[in-house]
Order: sequence, then structure tokens, then C-alpha cells
Amino acid sequence: MPPLRSLSPARRRFVLGSLGLAIGVVVAALVGVVLSGDDAVEPVAQDDPGPVLLVPGYGGSTAALQVLTDQLSAEGRDARIVRPEGDGTGDLRQQAADLADAAERVQDSTGAASVDLVGYSAGGVVVRWYVAELGGGSHVRRAVTLVSPQHGTDLAALAGTLGSRACPEACQQLAPDSDLLRTLNAGDETPAGPRWVSIWTTDDATVVPPDSGALDGALDFSVQDVCPGLAVSHPDAPRTPAVIAMVASVLGTGGPDVPSSSTCADEISR
Repeated sequence: MPPLRSLSPARRRFVLGSLGLAIGVVVAALVGVVLSGDDAVEPVAQDDPGPVLLVPGYGGSTAALQVLTDQLSAEGRDARIVRPEGDGTGDLRQQAADLADAAERVQDSTGAASVDLVGYSAGGVVVRWYVAELGGGSHVRRAVTLVSPQHGTDLAALAGTLGSRACPEACQQLAPDSDLLRTLNAGDETPAGPRWVSIWTTDDATVVPPDSGALDGALDFSVQDVCPGLAVSHPDAPRTPAVIAMVASVLGTGGPDVPSSSTCADEISR
């Protein structure tokens, strides 16, 4: 095609008009894709809490989460741990698919309109994948991630240099530059549907750096933002009374809001 300046005024207007029309069609198509993605998510009511599903971290151990589960149950919530298939070190995408199945079964058996999710450590990444990629946005009311390596942990990157035996698939997916995390963090870190809450601790020596647990668009705070000076390690987070109180607070019908310092009372009295 000859340069525009060599065309007659009428021909130039025709070419520019055609280009403008083509651009308009492309923009409209892109907007349509975005809107159709939003329309596919139907957020659930925030004033009608359903069962709480707790998702374990790397390795699948449920011991620490059992303390949090028992306390939520004592406060009247239907709280259940979603135990992973295998040893909990396999593909986090598959763990998210297992979570989707578990959520569907719980909703079917209870008639609940939604579920709340609490993902501990790698379980928080599983929660995000379920909501972002597997339709969880229309089923989850609250999505709470607790000391989760949402932007990876340097420990996984270090372990990855030692080979797959030292760092199985889930470990590799928790390295800062993994394909899984790049996908999750490429766009909206808190996809449509649930209200998101991210809680982390500045004392974390497993999620390195600790603020890897922060999520853009979430109600985001560290344990020390609420309870200054309180030392909470990664493995102790789900069984520390103040943290349990924080999780219970953000799972309520209001807000969610940053918990008040009253959640620190149990720790102060110990």
C-alpha cells in the first residue's frame, strides 16, 4: 500500500475510515471477551455464610489446621478440612480441581448457597487457582489466604536447584518464577466472586519474603499490623489464638474488616 500522504484526500479519508472501523471491531471484541468473563461469575450473598473448607499447605498435613477447624466449629461454623489426594506435594492445579469437587459435594449435601475457604500456606495458592481458573467465583463467599506464598518463596527456588526429588511438582510451582504463579499474578490477583482476605506474618521463615503473602485487591494485613510485637512463625499461624480470632473475624457476615486489637487479648493474657 502506498504511503497515505501520496493518496488523494478522498482516498486518504477512506483508508483512515476503514482502519478506524477495523480498530473499533477489535476493541469491541476485546471488551466483549472481558465482559463475558465478568458475566460468567455470579457472586454469592455475603450475609449467608455456608460451610468453611480449610485447605492444608504443602505436604498435606492437617495437624495445625485442626486447631483452627475445632475453634471455628466451637463457634458454630460447619468447618471441614479438605484433605488432599496423595502426599500433598503433587500438582497444585489438580489439588484445586479436588477442592472444586469437594466444594460441590459439600454444597450438594448441605444445600448451602456458598462456601467459605481458608487456604493455609500452599493451600492459599490452591484456593486462588480454584477461583480464578475453575469457576469458584460463583461458589465462594469469602476466600482467606493464611501465610501463603502467593508470589512464591525463595526457599522453593533454592530447593528447586537440588532436583525434583528434593523439590516435587508443588514445590516447583511455589518458586517465584513458576508458570503457575506467573499465570495467577499476570492480571487481577483477586478475581471476581468472593471477598478476599490475605493474612501473613512478618516472622515467616518459610514464605520468603514474608510479604509474598500479600494480595492486591484483598483486605491485606500482617498479624503484627493487628498485634504489634506478637511473634508468630509459619507453622504456628493456624494454631495461634490471636490468628484464629482474626480468621474467625473476617469470616463473619460483616465487612470483612481488619480485626481490632481485641483479638490479641488471648495472647496478652498468656
